[in-house]
Amino acid sequence: MPEQPAKPVSASAIEKHVYKVFPNDMNAHNTVFGGMIMAKCDRLALVVAERHSAHVCVTAAVDSIHFRAPAKGNDTLLFNLSLNRSWGSSMEIGAKVVAENSYTGETRHILSAFFTFVALDENDKPVDVPAVIPETDEQRRRHANAEIRREGRLKTRQQLSQANG
Repeated sequence: MPEQPAKPVSASAIEKHVYKVFPNDMNAHNTVFGGMIMAKCDRLALVVAERHSAHVCVTAAVDSIHFRAPAKGNDTLLFNLSLNRSWGSSMEIGAKVVAENSYTGETRHILSAFFTFVALDENDKPVDVPAVIPETDEQRRRHANAEIRREGRLKTRQQLSQANG
């Protein structure tokens, strides 16, 4: 299969996807249930991966999920996701979630996470995806940092494999 042309980050990014928090989103601590936020991030990261690859994609890994602050009732969540880098059939998508008070405009960064997706062909076999073209200094920084995270994931996998025989 011929190599696909590289695509800019902006071709697949999701910016300020809005989700209004309601009482059914709350946990026993009266803050937004973290699992709901994680699930929404995974679904939106899938959209980014499929837009970029033009293939069905599956979640291969989720790492570095950091809850930085709680979201509360009446907050509006703003989801921002973009492709950081691709390698062969895999892609790293970064997610940042901000809670906004709709009445005051105050915002809080509440979550950062990284999702790895793999693109699949019609036979459910991994298929190569286009390279990513970072367009801004921030995107170039995330592109470089994605390689460091990937090296860490591969090193951990190798160490676990050796430890488990």
